[in-house]
Amino acid sequence: MTARRLEAFSDGVIAIIITIMVLEMKVPRGGSLKDLEPLLPIILSYVLSYVFVGIYWSNHHHLLHVCTVVTGATLWANLHLLFWLSLFPFTTGWMGENHFAALPTALYTLVLFMAAVAYYMLQLVIIRAQGQDSILKRAIGRDWKGKVSLVLYIVAGVATLRSSLLAQAVLVGTALMWVIPDRRIEKQLSPHSA
Repeated sequence: MTARRLEAFSDGVIAIIITIMVLEMKVPRGGSLKDLEPLLPIILSYVLSYVFVGIYWSNHHHLLHVCTVVTGATLWANLHLLFWLSLFPFTTGWMGENHFAALPTALYTLVLFMAAVAYYMLQLVIIRAQGQDSILKRAIGRDWKGKVSLVLYIVAGVATLRSSLLAQAVLVGTALMWVIPDRRIEKQLSPHSA
């Protein structure tokens, strides 16, 4: 299997994840803005999850762009990532329907944490297959954003014990950290980087 085929499969799964998330949102019966108020937590949880899925999709694209060897371990590591991403619609819906209650928020945070772990594992598997002098290894370096994200997911999970609002603020901060495009791989591929 080529990296392009793996990327196409993953893109399809991610597109389905986004579709399921949006289909979970129910249309209000009334036609006024007031009728949207009860849906606000659902809409906000959808927006947050959409941003996270977009972050994973974008970074996954760059990751596979420099993947030259697809091994069996790569396939399974990628499926592991897709498994955790596929839980986004469920946890997003549960959290939104229950107005960011502690347990649904904690489970949502756990799924985000596990997706980050799975992404990190996928990076390691690709580096192991391509060697320590690979473009990917040079690009990610110490991967401070990835490691900080893992810590922030743990902080958000613990924060749910005190305040779901605080946990949400940590999650939004984590997403904002990644919304700024991660250009490490692009810089390695640029002819001007040497």
